[in-house]
Amino acid sequence: MRPLRASRVFVLLGLVVLTAARPRAGPDQKCKPGPLDLIFLIDSSRSVRPHEFETMRKFMIDILNSLEIGPDSTRVGVVQYSSQVRSEFSLKTHGDLESVVAGIRQIVPLAQGTMTGLAIRYMMNEAFTAEQGDRPKVPNVAVIVTDGRPQDRVAEVAAEARERGIEIFAVGVARADMTSLRAMASLPFEDHVFLEESFDLIHQFGLQFQDAFCGLDLCKEMDHGCEHVCENSPGSFHCLCSEGYTLNEDGKTCTAIDLCAEGKHDCEQVCISSPGNFSCDCREGYRLQDDGRTCSMVEFCSFGNDSCDHHCVNMLNGFYCTCKEGHRLQADGKTCQAIDLCAEGKHDCEQVCISAPGVFTCDCRKGFRLNHDKKTCTNMEMCSSVQHGCEHQCVNTPGSYYCVCPEGQLLQDDGKSCGACTSANIDLVLLIDGSKSVRPQNFELVKKFVNQVVDSLDVSAHGTRVGLVQYSSRVRTEFPLNMYHTAEDIKAAVMKVEYMEKGTMTGLALKHMLENSFSEAEGARPAARSVPRVGLVFTDGRSQDDISEYAKKAKEAGITMYAVGVGKAVEDELREIASEPVEKHFYYTTDFNAISTIADNLKLNVCPEESQGEVEVKDPCACENLVEFQQNTGSSLEQLTQKLAAMNTRLVELENQLLSRK
Repeated sequence: MRPLRASRVFVLLGLVVLTAARPRAGPDQKCKPGPLDLIFLIDSSRSVRPHEFETMRKFMIDILNSLEIGPDSTRVGVVQYSSQVRSEFSLKTHGDLESVVAGIRQIVPLAQGTMTGLAIRYMMNEAFTAEQGDRPKVPNVAVIVTDGRPQDRVAEVAAEARERGIEIFAVGVARADMTSLRAMASLPFEDHVFLEESFDLIHQFGLQFQDAFCGLDLCKEMDHGCEHVCENSPGSFHCLCSEGYTLNEDGKTCTAIDLCAEGKHDCEQVCISSPGNFSCDCREGYRLQDDGRTCSMVEFCSFGNDSCDHHCVNMLNGFYCTCKEGHRLQADGKTCQAIDLCAEGKHDCEQVCISAPGVFTCDCRKGFRLNHDKKTCTNMEMCSSVQHGCEHQCVNTPGSYYCVCPEGQLLQDDGKSCGACTSANIDLVLLIDGSKSVRPQNFELVKKFVNQVVDSLDVSAHGTRVGLVQYSSRVRTEFPLNMYHTAEDIKAAVMKVEYMEKGTMTGLALKHMLENSFSEAEGARPAARSVPRVGLVFTDGRSQDDISEYAKKAKEAGITMYAVGVGKAVEDELREIASEPVEKHFYYTTDFNAISTIADNLKLNVCPEESQGEVEVKDPCACENLVEFQQNTGSSLEQLTQKLAAMNTRLVELENQLLSRK
């Protein structure tokens, strides 16, 4: 379909003057206007009488007799409409005048309503398509013949057809409405709108139509005024511009297209314009890249003569040197020296400063521990330096302390007071760290720790249920809450657990515990039964993922969280995992060999009155083993603690003497 141009000039009236002395094409003299795709859109509503329809049929044949009909010249199609639309034949149906005329003679009127808008849409979307014989770059012309007012809207669909490049001639007869004809026709109206009183007079339009499409080559015959190129078309001409130029509003003169000035380029630095085109260049000190658009600085560093100690940075027409983090550029502008903040006194460590390039960390002398501020130190004799609140006895451990109770009593939930041995049913899931840093021999101690915890519980289907999850870089359920119902079965299963190794994804393990381990599918009892849910995390190092989200969600879900750390476990992470009060739910020791002591004092059970459902209160006699263990180890631990305290005091004295001699 050939698009219309704003510069198209219709000169039908001028043609009358130019062709006054020229005889019209007769039956034996064919007009050759060039390739043309022509569609007749004819009204066959019931108001068109039979003899009038025959006049319309003759009108079409008369026009076609003056044109050269053929596949490479003029192609013709006819569409008939009333209340419906019917294609009589398409542009590709007939290849010569005789077959086209025969097709027109076979048309049978529909004799219904007048749906002109529907017919125009069909012509636009169906008749003028490649499938129906429409040719690219060939003018599309439609001749609409009607005798009455349309029964549907025509203005919008006709405007759309004209925008697609279809030149529309509107021929009205008798009862036709001039407003509707103008709404359908192309501009100028004087060349495209015809209103006759009767069908007998429409042959006058046929004569004028012949003049329009059988006219002269106006580009040759007239002073067209086109600055660059004049292109002839049936009954008119229009001006074109050479490549790189645009047609001005006068429709004749041309202006060079400056893409650089219009910003229609993608040059990074310099744009060089030519009519309708551009090329890119770079400023001094830069060179154009292979893409012809972007520029890169000339890289002096790549010449291999920069001699920078650490990093070379290119700059315009040169380079400069920089140093790695924690280093300082020297006066020569090339060499770098590590910044020793400890030696320069630019630190706030209370005791020991450990230097690294540009940074430092603090540490404490033996017998002291680093505080939460990571700068100051505190004597590790916690029992004597803090209000420990132990009801019976306080026992120091490296950097901490714990409380013990007298024979026949057990440490209560607050970790300080002593009382009788009682138990209630809970759902307990243990998360044990199986990362590479634990090491096989220590992992065996972790399993013994788990079994020591299990020994303190009243395990049964209706009492306490226990599940075990191991984690490293991934998470693995060793057994769920509903798998074992006796302490012996659980302990046997624990000893068969295989060490995973690899990383420490504590956050992932907490997510698994919350979403899977405490589900009813894995044996957790329904929330309506109010059976307490307890989670215990055992780890030996810093988590490699974020723990905050699922530590918080677990506690919000009503799970009581205990955190047990050993070795390089991070205290801040353990405290974030633990439930409130943190002191009651947080345990730490530096040595795997000491975790059995934590197991002895770990109080996981809740009071019977806090749970509902099938609660089994343990007989105090069932605490026999725990009481016996405390009896045998209490005095030994106390003696060992006293000896360690004395040794620590002596070491501090010796260290102070050495410092005073310096």
